[in-house]
Amino acid sequence: MRGLFMLLWNSLTLLVAGHLGGLLCATSASAQTALFYQGKTIRIVVGSASGGLYDEYARVLSRYMPKYIPGNPSIIVQNMPGAGSLVAANYVYGVAKADGLTLGMPNSTFYLDQLLGRKEVNFDARKFTFIGSVDQRDLMIYMRADALWKSIEDIIKAVDPPKCGSTGTADLTTILSIVAAETLGAKFNLVRGYQSASQIDLAIEKGEVYCRGTGIPTHYAREPYFTWHKNAFDRHILQTGAQKDPRLGDTPTLNELMDKRKTPEISRGVARVLLNSGTLGHPMIGTPGISTDRVSILRAAYLKAFKEPEVVAEARKRGLEMETLAGEQLENEMHAIMDQPREVIERVKKLTEQGSAG
Repeated sequence: MRGLFMLLWNSLTLLVAGHLGGLLCATSASAQTALFYQGKTIRIVVGSASGGLYDEYARVLSRYMPKYIPGNPSIIVQNMPGAGSLVAANYVYGVAKADGLTLGMPNSTFYLDQLLGRKEVNFDARKFTFIGSVDQRDLMIYMRADALWKSIEDIIKAVDPPKCGSTGTADLTTILSIVAAETLGAKFNLVRGYQSASQIDLAIEKGEVYCRGTGIPTHYAREPYFTWHKNAFDRHILQTGAQKDPRLGDTPTLNELMDKRKTPEISRGVARVLLNSGTLGHPMIGTPGISTDRVSILRAAYLKAFKEPEVVAEARKRGLEMETLAGEQLENEMHAIMDQPREVIERVKKLTEQGSAG
């Protein structure tokens, strides 16, 4: 009996010791992280110009993430636009140190440039550190209301396609134009070289181009869209959600248009791959190789920042989407996107190359 008691006692002692050891290790890791971040500055590199929604989300995070990071570092935002945010993605991946002091917010389509073999890509999207994402959204195409094309049917029948502004070969305008051409036969003439969405909107106001693709929440979150809607300046041509967004009224969905035209399954598959960028929302990434304890802290701080009462209230006031995607989920999504069948990738690549040539 005494032997059994001693066996149980020793087992209990080992269990308690192991538990305490784990707590001490966790406390030590937290303390080390606090010592590291104390007095430091974290940089969020945004792949677009100031004033856009990526920039706005980054500045929200710069204000509210520090309180949830041990050591309470300061956070600043650096805008690094160029090549549809490839400049920023390349920088975070290959130039910044893997110390958790440089984070990035590239366009959600940045993975496509790698998937399609762009020579400018200097990263492997699978190897980024994924912090989190906000604003998973459906997409839309909008156009000046006084343009010749009043509907997607007009564009399908058009001899001269409308000009749409684009920031690169994998931005939302390019993606939506490829999807519309592949699934519906609706073609657009892409005008590239713009550095930001704001520049394209200004070009639309000037009449240089007539249309652009964007996320639906973005189109209802800021100027110039508030004024545009008030003055009936723009027309909504297409939306990609499974259900109609009530803000877009009777604007047709891609699914109903594909059903109407009996779009083949392979073309529908291409659409699913390209439109996955909406699921990624506005992602935050980090340099590959950041230590796991710092990654865990950054991920938790990211999610907590978007639950701040002031942030929630402001988002509700402005109609912004605050649904978040945890870093682990974002990482899984990215791997799923990158591991597509060869025939799908080849088809997407061919279509994208044709779109780039156009």
